[in-house]
Amino acid sequence: MSGWGEQIDSDPVEPAALIREYLLLGLRFDRIESGYVDAFTGDPTLRQAVAAEPAPDPADLVRQARRLIDALPDVPRRNGFDDQRADYVGAHLRALECAGRKFAGEQVGFVDEVHDYFDVRISKGDDETYRQAHIRLDEALGGSGPLADRMAAHRRAEEIPPDRLAECIEAFSSALRDRVRAEYPLPDSETVEYQVVTDKPWSGFNYYLGDYRSTVAVNADIKQLTSNLPRLVAHESYPGHHTEHCRKEVGLVNGKGHDEQTIFLVNTPQCLLAEGLADLALYAAIGPRWGRWAADIYADLGLRFDGERAEAVSEASSALAGVRQDAALMLHDEHRDADEVTGFLRHWLLVDDVRAKQMLRFLSSPLWRAYTSTYVEGYRLLRGWLDDRPAGTSVVERFGRLLDEPLIPSTIQSA
Repeated sequence: MSGWGEQIDSDPVEPAALIREYLLLGLRFDRIESGYVDAFTGDPTLRQAVAAEPAPDPADLVRQARRLIDALPDVPRRNGFDDQRADYVGAHLRALECAGRKFAGEQVGFVDEVHDYFDVRISKGDDETYRQAHIRLDEALGGSGPLADRMAAHRRAEEIPPDRLAECIEAFSSALRDRVRAEYPLPDSETVEYQVVTDKPWSGFNYYLGDYRSTVAVNADIKQLTSNLPRLVAHESYPGHHTEHCRKEVGLVNGKGHDEQTIFLVNTPQCLLAEGLADLALYAAIGPRWGRWAADIYADLGLRFDGERAEAVSEASSALAGVRQDAALMLHDEHRDADEVTGFLRHWLLVDDVRAKQMLRFLSSPLWRAYTSTYVEGYRLLRGWLDDRPAGTSVVERFGRLLDEPLIPSTIQSA
């Protein structure tokens, strides 16, 4: 462990030494599960050092995480290492400690797993909330017949022709980039390259490459809808994931030497805030009347889009966000039958059996089963925090703190 054991047993641990060991620990998890490190833009010699090590033992990674957690209170608060940074690193070490226990074969309850990973406590939602959402969807969609059939017809009508997808992406990216850069300055060299891909389990994905560059992949196999595309571009790029990465690289890494921000690990508190931030990106950039704004852009492309209806459907559907988390609780804590959980998803989310089973596969994954909570709880927590802002503080200013500061969920909750 690069002399870590000797140092921890003698003098107080210096902040730089602890951060270095945190980065090495995170990189070791990527050797257990490829993709556990979503992005690493730090010192390449650290990755090289981990690659040269013997294959890590999960139980040993648990011990390493615990030693770092135990050492953290005694790390001197100097050289820019303050309590906020200590809280950030501590929350992420606890997430890695839990992940190591799970990789070592320990059974961890779903609620405790989500808490240790994401720094939030979850509970099951209320079916009455979902019933009211269906009533609002019924009003927004109009017409007659089963609600699921009308929702399916609405989605089909919103499908973007595959040969028009790339130009639609570029149009929204350009419009959002101009607006976002006026509010949240970015380096002149920042760029996003879009790729239309197939055979992926997700709708869109941001690969942050460092130096203010991202590749955003959009899955053409999943029918992209006119109402969803503006949110997807905002989520992945402006002012979502790409913008957050750039702002933190400029301000925290290069400006303040917060090297812990050079690694982005799945199943950690930073994921919950990042996904909540990204899901609120269109709201922060455009506001609640985003449908009218999007309709103008589609009109310039010669495509029809009912922005007002899209806003109404989106607002009603937002109350169904907790359904997937409830399904995970049913599956893992209540040990319900898979067919029952599939039916629950199909009924409340108004999707067909194929789509419901796709969701179930994601919720059943040992690695990804908890990740749904980042969207559900991240949006819920940050939307409340944005809307409950102090008098005289704008949404732009409040959202900017999410882009720039090393926050964790419990800090947001205590505020």
